[in-house]
Amino acid sequence: MSSSTSQNTWLITGASRGIGLELVRQLLESPANLVVAACRTPEKATALSGLKSSAKGSLHVIKLEVTDFDSMRAVPKALEPILGGSGLDYLVNNAGILKPDTPLTLDPEVLLETLRTNTVGPALLTQVCVPFLDKGKTKKIINITSTLGSIASADAFGPGAVASYSMSKTALNMLTYKLKLERPDLVAITLCPGWVKTDLGGEGALLEPKESIAGIIKVATSTTAADSGKFLRYNGEVVPW
Repeated sequence: MSSSTSQNTWLITGASRGIGLELVRQLLESPANLVVAACRTPEKATALSGLKSSAKGSLHVIKLEVTDFDSMRAVPKALEPILGGSGLDYLVNNAGILKPDTPLTLDPEVLLETLRTNTVGPALLTQVCVPFLDKGKTKKIINITSTLGSIASADAFGPGAVASYSMSKTALNMLTYKLKLERPDLVAITLCPGWVKTDLGGEGALLEPKESIAGIIKVATSTTAADSGKFLRYNGEVVPW
């Protein structure tokens, strides 16, 4: 059993690359953090496993496929021996996919896959993690979204850009707000990391992962119950719905 009682405990999905990997890396710079990093194929996540050698915090890697509902329902069995009785402080629903399309060119199967990954996955994982959050100190749910999911900002991205992805993130935003209404004792926010240079964001992106993640950690750790249900950027700005 882990000595997680005195540490801040985090569960992060999509942790083997991009934003998720950088988030794990920065959190492990502090001995105050215990990170449970979830990814599809831990045996291939060499960059993630390699963080253990220099970590000041505690790292545990678990297998999780966010499109596989049985895989998510098995998460409690993986968390129990790691967290013991300390509970979960932060759940970060980060895993996601983006496949370019428009409203009139989208493939219905791609839309369903995108919704399953970006919206349904976080909804189910949140459900199975609530008993752990109930025992946590901060009880925070961080849903990684995108300004592409902001209806008020849609005109800025051109006609029809990434329709399936945008719809899935708009739905994730609503999920977050509904969580706030159902469980006002939890802190649930939806957080845009900005346009980041990752496999998903592409090399043309404006932000380096290091800058985005430093902001995400600051926002995630500083938000309070008064912020629950908000749509925020990595720098703390409020994004219009």
